[in-house]
Amino acid sequence: MSPTLALLICTLFVLFMLRIDHKQSTGVSFALWIPTIWMLLISSKPLGVWFGIGGVDMESGSSLDRSVLTVILFLGLIILLNRHFSWSNAIKENIWLMLLISYMLFSVLWSDLPFVSFKRWIKEFIAVIIAFFILTEPEPRQALQSIFRRTIYILIPFSYVLIHYFPDLGREYARWTGDLMWIGVATQKNGLGRLCLFAAFFLIWTFIRRWQGRDVPATGYQTFFEVLILILTFWLMGGPQHNFSYSATTNVAFVVGLLALNGLFWMKKRGVAFGPTIFIIITAFIIVYGTITPFVGSLSLVDISSIFKRNETLTGRSEIWAILIPYAMQKPIWGHGFGGFWTEEIQSITSTHAHNGYLDVVLNVGFFGLLLFSIFILSCSRKVQIVMTHDFDWGNLFICFLLMAIVHNIAESTIVGFTGGLSVILLFMSVFSKRLTEVSEKCDVS
Repeated sequence: MSPTLALLICTLFVLFMLRIDHKQSTGVSFALWIPTIWMLLISSKPLGVWFGIGGVDMESGSSLDRSVLTVILFLGLIILLNRHFSWSNAIKENIWLMLLISYMLFSVLWSDLPFVSFKRWIKEFIAVIIAFFILTEPEPRQALQSIFRRTIYILIPFSYVLIHYFPDLGREYARWTGDLMWIGVATQKNGLGRLCLFAAFFLIWTFIRRWQGRDVPATGYQTFFEVLILILTFWLMGGPQHNFSYSATTNVAFVVGLLALNGLFWMKKRGVAFGPTIFIIITAFIIVYGTITPFVGSLSLVDISSIFKRNETLTGRSEIWAILIPYAMQKPIWGHGFGGFWTEEIQSITSTHAHNGYLDVVLNVGFFGLLLFSIFILSCSRKVQIVMTHDFDWGNLFICFLLMAIVHNIAESTIVGFTGGLSVILLFMSVFSKRLTEVSEKCDVS
């Protein structure tokens, strides 16, 4: 099959699936395409790469992306204004989120690259605006599901087509080893892994709800085509080698999510209560464990690297951590300023990120920032447990995503801000928890 024909067939399939989503998402506004476009942007390559206009280096970024994100920001603010969004209530209900995003902005003052840091902070602020935007939708649960479905329907099929028919865009080779890697629509291998992790888990959660009668497909064949997308997702997760160890961190997080999902369903079936203190302790333990790991230089307690055919350095992560920890200890309390650490110079001697989200937070905003971030995560864990008492399905989904996110960041970096894969789910669960609880209470009353 020629690349042009493959791209045409994929485009028609995506449009067909988006038509199905339109039928299912009757309670959402047309304006929901604004956060959908934003979600597609943060989950794929910069627009500068797609259109080949240059200017996409680490420090300057892409002028096209900046322009589009600026438009999204202003449209989001205008719509919030028209919908009479209450900022005071939003700040009150999300105090730890607002403190964290405010501290990120404040840390720009001591960054070596304050203008670059400020531009990077604006991206995080846009993420908060997007979360509030979706919150003002008449049906927030339908809106969030629609955004998730659209993202999966578009990015997974196109990733497959790019990998197999447009290798200059869909593939790359490892910097040090030269190994072939699949990247699809993402910027690198781990980005595609996070996309597949999100897609696979959300689709499985959807299938369970339909099987139990709590979700109705728009058409009789929607589930069939979604199963095909799920199979395609697993195919992408296997990489060129088609094995479970290709993206080990992603697969470990996925297994953790599945175990949590089944465990919570098992507990509900048997009427076993899950105490809030226990879950907070589990969350705190994983955060502490993830923070300690780069300083130890390996996985402590239980080393599962051999199971995934990784050496004791976790595919070079120990060496990266050894290079970065002295930088972290130069400014341990306040960090180098949000977005002010990762430069072309640092990238030339190590990597594009720390391969540990907690170390990346310390490098950017110090241990004080990590403390604020940890409190924010713990507040999320408390919120989603409250959601689960009113809406078990959504509470279950958010709890599993939270666990996957904090486990995933033991060996990857996606939680420095709110635009890194699973971190956006943490943002959504923090902002949406109260509204989902209110909606569920109204449904119960009616």
